[in-house]
Amino acid sequence: MEKEVHEQYEYARRRLRQKKILYFHFVLFLLGSLFLFIANRFFGFGEGSNQNWCIWGITIWLFIFILHFIKVYITDRFMNKKWEREQIDRLVALQQKRISQLESKINEDTQK
Repeated sequence: MEKEVHEQYEYARRRLRQKKILYFHFVLFLLGSLFLFIANRFFGFGEGSNQNWCIWGITIWLFIFILHFIKVYITDRFMNKKWEREQIDRLVALQQKRISQLESKINEDTQK
């Protein structure tokens, strides 16, 4: 029972850390986007090049944030330790079935 409680605690701690990092990433994205917009609009960075460089930077950063959000709230939520155990059990069962089939085939061949 102690091991199960420890695993639950570690899972909760890891999920909390993932969410904390995601929220930090979101705040950093907002502040960074604001900085890029102000740098482009009011300080004239990149005037000689494409005027919308900050929009491209913000869009790429937003895409990265969305990927991070998907990882934390979708992928890791469903592919947790329970899912891993189920997959391992399924694969072990398939291997055991295949081994028993091979053993029975070997026994049939040796009896002939």
